[in-house]
Amino acid sequence: MLTERHSDRHHAILRILRGGVVRRQSELARLLREDGFDVTQSSVCRDLRELGVLKASGRYLPPAAASAPSSAVFAGLAAFVRAIRPAGANITVIRTSTGSAQGVAVAIDTAEWPEVVGTISGDDTIFVATPDERAQRELISRLHSLFRI
Repeated sequence: MLTERHSDRHHAILRILRGGVVRRQSELARLLREDGFDVTQSSVCRDLRELGVLKASGRYLPPAAASAPSSAVFAGLAAFVRAIRPAGANITVIRTSTGSAQGVAVAIDTAEWPEVVGTISGDDTIFVATPDERAQRELISRLHSLFRI
């Protein structure tokens, strides 16, 4: 359960992200400290994850901006995607550069593509579940097109 101060910090983060371009967690931490919040880079990292903030094209995007990601968002993420491979008839494995899997997975989840049941992401690997082999083929085709792999 979020404390009131924690919730206030989340609101401040969203306000800051909607009000301008933030490219680094350290920059966001500095802006939050200027607003009177006692934060560290690790607490900011945790807040960004809890809020579902996406980093694309070198900047942090609040969840509203990240919803229904455009092809430009996926183009910004393409630099982080290393490989796309099927694993059986229902799982597609996406390999990313270290630390990038969560951002790519959030973009896939928020796109709400009909062929995606859900994703699980680690640090550099994403498992994408599809209902059947046909949906998997559609997903892989879509991913190859978006990520130019």
